[in-house]
Amino acid sequence: MTETRKNTAHAAADALARIARPSPALIGFDGFIDSIIHLVDTRHDMTPDGYTRLATIPAFAARCAAASGRSTNIEQVLIENRFGGNGPLLASSLSRLGCPVTYIGAVGDGAGGVHPVFRPFAERCHRVIPTGPPSYTHCLEFEDGKLMLNNTRDVQRVTWEHVLATTGDELLHRLVDESPLLGIVNWSLLGGVPGIWRGFLRDILPSVSPSPRRLFIDLSDPAKRTDADIADALHLLRELEDAPGLSVTLGLNLAESQRIAQVLNARAFDDQSMATQSGAVTHAARAIREASNLSCVVIHPREGAAAADDTGNAAWFDGPFTPTPRLSTGAGDHFNGGFAFAQTHGLALDQCLAVGCAVSGAYVRDAVSPTRERIESFLHDLPGAGE
Repeated sequence: MTETRKNTAHAAADALARIARPSPALIGFDGFIDSIIHLVDTRHDMTPDGYTRLATIPAFAARCAAASGRSTNIEQVLIENRFGGNGPLLASSLSRLGCPVTYIGAVGDGAGGVHPVFRPFAERCHRVIPTGPPSYTHCLEFEDGKLMLNNTRDVQRVTWEHVLATTGDELLHRLVDESPLLGIVNWSLLGGVPGIWRGFLRDILPSVSPSPRRLFIDLSDPAKRTDADIADALHLLRELEDAPGLSVTLGLNLAESQRIAQVLNARAFDDQSMATQSGAVTHAARAIREASNLSCVVIHPREGAAAADDTGNAAWFDGPFTPTPRLSTGAGDHFNGGFAFAQTHGLALDQCLAVGCAVSGAYVRDAVSPTRERIESFLHDLPGAGE
C-alpha cells in the first residue's frame, strides 16, 4: 500500500469515527427480488454441491455460442433470494452506516405491508413506505462479473402520481425538508423516474428550505436506452442542479461513463497520454463533470474509483479488489452508499472515494451491508490494491 493511499484511508476512518449523529436520507423508488444464481459447467454427482460452476462470462458465452443451430440446457443453482434493486441496496448501505433512512418504493406485499423478502431491509430503515410489489431479477454471478436478467413489469407502476398518492404531499415535503441526502436511482429500468424528477422540481423543491442538500443519481446501465433518452435525462439533471441548495452527484461504473461521455461529446477517454487507468478514469470524471455541468461525477471501475467536483478537485483511490467475491450483486450500490454518506458528512473527495471503496470491498467479502465500525476497521487495515 502506498503511503498516500494509507494516509487517505486512515484519515477517512478517523473522519467517520467523528460523525456523532448521521444525517437523515430519503431514497427511492425501485425494488427487486434478486435470485442469486450460479450456472453449472460440470456436474460431478447429483448432490446439491456436486458441480463445478461456469466461472466466467466468456465461458458462459462460449457455451451459449456452441448451442447455435442446435440446443442445450444450462442448469441453474439458486444460491439465495435477497432483497435488491438499486434503491434498496443503496438505502441498506446507508442505514448500516448509521443514517436514519426513509425508503419509498416497490417493496410491498400487495396488501399495504412490506414483502417478506424486504422485512430485514425494513428493520434497518427508519421508515419504509411501500408503493407496490417488487419486480424480479435473475442475477447470474461469475468470478469476473455478473449478468442481470430483469423483469420490470411491477416497478413500472412507480410514477410520480403514485408516489404522491402513496406517501402524501405533506409527508413527502417534510421528508425532503429534513433530509440532507436524497437518492433517486435506476432511471434505466423505471419509466417513471423522469416524471419523479420533474415532480420534485415542480412540486417539492421550490417549497422546502433551500439549505444545502445532495441528490445522488445512479442511472443504472443505460446500454439499452437511446442517446436521445440519455440526453433528455442529463438535461433534467442539469435542471435539478439549478434548484436552490441542491447539488447533484452522478455515479457511474466504467461502461456507463463511456456511454455518458459519448452522449455528451466529452473528450473523456480519447487522450492517449493517460497511460494508467487511474489517470484515464480521473481525466474522464473531470471531462464528464465539465460537460454535464453537475456538481460531482464519480466513476467506479473494479480496480478503484475516481471523482471530480465543481471546485476543481479530482481524485483517485485504489480499491481493495478481490478476485473471489462472496457476492458481487450490489457492489456498485454499496460503493454509492459509502461515497454518498461520506460526501454528505463533509469528508474530502479522496476520503469519500476511500469510504466508497471500503464499503463495496467489505460487502463483496462479507455478503452483507457493513456497519460503520466494520468500515473504520477495514480502512485502518485496508488490503492492498488488487489483493
